[in-house]
Order: sequence, then structure tokens, then C-alpha cells
Amino acid sequence: MIEVRNIRKSFGALEVLKGIDLDIGKSEVVSIVGPSGAGKTTLLQIMGTLDKPDAGRVVLDGVAVESLNRVEMAEFRNRRIGFVFQFHQLLPEFTALENVMIPAYIGQATTREARNRALELLEFMGLGRRASHKPNELSGGEKQRVAVARALVNRPAVVFADEPSGSLDTKNKEELHRLFFDLRDKFGQTFVIVTHDDGLASLTDRTIHMKDGLITDDNTIISL
Repeated sequence: MIEVRNIRKSFGALEVLKGIDLDIGKSEVVSIVGPSGAGKTTLLQIMGTLDKPDAGRVVLDGVAVESLNRVEMAEFRNRRIGFVFQFHQLLPEFTALENVMIPAYIGQATTREARNRALELLEFMGLGRRASHKPNELSGGEKQRVAVARALVNRPAVVFADEPSGSLDTKNKEELHRLFFDLRDKFGQTFVIVTHDDGLASLTDRTIHMKDGLITDDNTIISL
């Protein structure tokens, strides 16, 4: 699903990624952990096509992303990649349903298609009765579940999440963590999650440890 080869990235004189090699399979739930400054978010952004490496290559769902021009990249990102951030980043003037529908509209889905898919996801997440509410009428956990639904509305191959439960209380964290696995089981997406949450990392299929711009350990958790 994702092939990363010799990814390097610097910001000025600071080398943030120092030659990263990584493979992530279809329908895996993978966490990336490490101290602040390890390069986790930079790696996530490069894999998600939000940033470009100085060297190396990323192949995502069979596509060498460096071969895409700007327009092709935007279309690929819209159709094949979903994003969830620490803070939900919902548009306050739109309802939960409308926020989820936006990427589908960008992908040129019809209103009926976008609405039906968005409602399906909100129902799956227990938010069917909250679809007409705006973000300021939703709890923190509800907002983040809406953000997850938005990430999934175009049926992406992979969802990248950057500290998705970092702003949530314990109860909502646990619910969100279970949701990732429920979604993987139902829809088959790959999830790559940057997190400082040891509880979430312990649940994932693999935990990638980073330090000083390098992968220091790659643990595959085997269920007996």
C-alpha cells in the first residue's frame, strides 16, 4: 500500500529525516511514535503528499507520487487519501453533514451521492441525529468523529492521522481509538497514526519508533 524509500528532508541546516525506508500494507493500522522533533509529522506529511522530500520516493496505492503534476496530485489526494488532525478543523458555518460532504463535492460527486455517503458514515459513527448540528453545537469527541467521517467520505485507500486524540478527554480518546479499528474492519482502509498516546500505540498492528530523523524500531504485534 505504501512504500517509502530513502526519504530525506531538511529545513535549512536542520536535517529532519535522514533516509527513511518503510513499507505499510493494505488495511494495516500503524502508529508512529517518538519524542518531539523525531520527524514523525514531517514523515506523515510527506507520505500524505502535503510536503515534498528533498530526496527519496513515495509509492502510495501503486502510484509514484513524485510523478504527478500539481493538478494530478490534488485529484489523487482528494480521492485516495484522507486526513485527520489533532484539532478537527471543521468549517464552523456548515453543519456536520455539510462538512463531511465537502470532499465529495470537490471530487465531483453528485449532491445525492455525497449526502448518502456522508449520512452512512455519520450513522456508523453514532452521529446520525447530530447531522444537522454545527460544530459549536457538538462535543469535542463528536467533532473529531465528524472529522474522521470527512476523511473517509471519498473511500480513500489510506487515512493519515496526526495526534487525532490529543485534544480529547479519556472517554472520548478510548471511543475514537476503537473507532479506527471498527472502520478498518468495515471499510478496509489503511490507517497511519502519529501519536504520543501509549494506549493507542499499544493497540495498533505495528508501532514504528522514530528518533532523530530515523526509524529505530518497527514492532509487529502478533495476536495469538
